[in-house]
Amino acid sequence: MCRHLAYLGPPRAVSAVLTDGSHSLYRQSWAPDDMRGGGTINADGFGVAWWPGNGVGAVGYRNAAPIWSDPAVGGVLAQVSSSGVVGAVRSATDGMPITTEACAPFTHGPWAFSHNGRIDDWPDSVAALAEWLPAVELLRMPALTDSALLWTLVHRRLAASSPGDALRQVVGSVLEAAPGSRLNLLLSDGAGIWATAVDHALSVRVDDRHVIVASEPVDDEDGWVEVPDLHSVEAWPGHLQITEIPGSRPGEDGT
Repeated sequence: MCRHLAYLGPPRAVSAVLTDGSHSLYRQSWAPDDMRGGGTINADGFGVAWWPGNGVGAVGYRNAAPIWSDPAVGGVLAQVSSSGVVGAVRSATDGMPITTEACAPFTHGPWAFSHNGRIDDWPDSVAALAEWLPAVELLRMPALTDSALLWTLVHRRLAASSPGDALRQVVGSVLEAAPGSRLNLLLSDGAGIWATAVDHALSVRVDDRHVIVASEPVDDEDGWVEVPDLHSVEAWPGHLQITEIPGSRPGEDGT
């Protein structure tokens, strides 16, 4: 069911964000601790996005091969530094394509997006949600996967909603259509991080200079906060807000 993380803080080598720590994202690709029944290994590709600065939006690198097999991780990505990084390693849901285009993070303009989880009863359960989108946006989806549809839905809502509201609205709509879905969504513009925890693990650590939001803590340092289920996160250095997602399950009040 994938693992992902987002980092904001002083510039670091992109590769270091992926590989540093006793339980780095790199290590989680083959030794995750908290997959919650959603697979055992994340070997179906990986991706990373970062912000070069000077007004340039998010740029990225993706590969359908396992992260440990790609020399770019210790090569070219070690030569690139950024104050914002989003990374993901993939465990494809049965029936989903294993292609570079299907790997997160998905990027457009300033945004980088990742999804950890699955949409239950895909694709039938969310056919009506897809009909809400203009046909051209469906045709431009980066891959025929549940994660790519979620990104398309989120990106559409970002035109009229704040990042946190866009994630919560999409979570609410998808859970209404497919109540058993796992919807850990992760979004950044290089200045802030927004995320949701829905039926999957998520932790965050914030201080005055750094913030890391990750499926699992990447090290043993103090300060990690486990995000409760059915909650959203808004974070940047020196700021953390964890908010209940109201009405997240049909017929429930979100508690």
